[in-house]
Amino acid sequence: MKIAAGWYIRSLLKLDFIQTLAFAGLVLFAGHGIKRLIPPLARYNIPAPVVGGLLVAAITLISRRWDVTLFQFDTLLQTPLMIAFFTSVGFGASLSLLKKGGPLVVLFLVIATVVAVLQNVVGILVALPLGQHPLLGVLAGSVTLTGGPATGLAFAPLFEQAGVQGAATVAVAAAMVGIVTGGLMGGPIGTLLIERHSVHGRRRASRVGPAGTATEAVERLVAEPKDSTPEREDPEAYRLLKTLVAFLVAMGIGSWISKGFGALGITLPAYIGALIVAALIRNLDDVTGVIRLSQRTVDDIGNVALSLFLVSALMTLRLWELAGLAGPLAVILFFQVALIAALAYWPIYRMMGKNYDAAVMSGGFCGFMLGTTANAMANMEALVQRYGPSPKAFLVVPMVGAFFIDFTNALIITAFLNLWR
Repeated sequence: MKIAAGWYIRSLLKLDFIQTLAFAGLVLFAGHGIKRLIPPLARYNIPAPVVGGLLVAAITLISRRWDVTLFQFDTLLQTPLMIAFFTSVGFGASLSLLKKGGPLVVLFLVIATVVAVLQNVVGILVALPLGQHPLLGVLAGSVTLTGGPATGLAFAPLFEQAGVQGAATVAVAAAMVGIVTGGLMGGPIGTLLIERHSVHGRRRASRVGPAGTATEAVERLVAEPKDSTPEREDPEAYRLLKTLVAFLVAMGIGSWISKGFGALGITLPAYIGALIVAALIRNLDDVTGVIRLSQRTVDDIGNVALSLFLVSALMTLRLWELAGLAGPLAVILFFQVALIAALAYWPIYRMMGKNYDAAVMSGGFCGFMLGTTANAMANMEALVQRYGPSPKAFLVVPMVGAFFIDFTNALIITAFLNLWR
């Protein structure tokens, strides 16, 4: 009887892939609840999946000290969810949208792309004298700072294969440092630029309306395409179905492309094929209007996939692997934060026009080059509430930070991986 009871309990603790996803969903909403209870987490834009996932990882770490095994997770769905998110990034890489954004958007994207390369170079130059693998510097460079926790976790298996031990745990630690410092630094740097150069908005405003999301910034630039919904079909359901099929087609064809690159001996993340195919579909659709993809629906699917991927990946982190790398990682991140602060304060401000909009963009630059687009939006919102509106900044920064830099950054990381593996 006792043996049977023990077997039954062990079977309950071993979750299959559906149960693991369901558990991840509950942990995700627990993260949202914790953010409401602890306001600083929301203030610094710590994502809810990170809050919930790290809580489970921390509980696992504590239980390990007592030789207790809690849940065993089946991570079968992690890769499809990760690929789905990066497929949404590909669908956001619209050349016509880039052109409509104007020269400032193109210039800002070029600057951000060059700085992403520079982050990796600096990371390597700091990692080598510390006796660390050069790819540790890349992992603590554009992978996790420009890319954020999702990109870090997506690339972690490849970095593990290349010789970086505990890559997933390092990626999350670096990304969290970036999110916090990006949220803390952007506002003060923007304020310093505005006050020093006496560049203020056209009117002071004690309160300015919320900036909105990156998708809303795009919707202000281009109207959502009108669907030709078949008779007796619900328009929203039809739009969702059409977008889901586009995702599946991009992911399916993309898997063939990724396998083809692998056969040639080129190291690529699993999602790169789907990312490229999605970008091709999006730009063909912009020209022909055959599919009429809705960017809002694309973003909704991408955000759902991202949240579930992040929380399921973070739940399985082996936090004990970070112990031996904490010192070198701290040194690398110190130089990375100093690099972005110096660039935002001097060349970025000057290259973007040496005016009020440029100062606000510099604050936003700190946000998404160290943390996330949410950090960038929060930094800029704090500035415009005090000094006045900056429509240009709220067009340029979210378009680059949320739609284009992830695409160019994936290509940069892939190049560094193949160079240093």
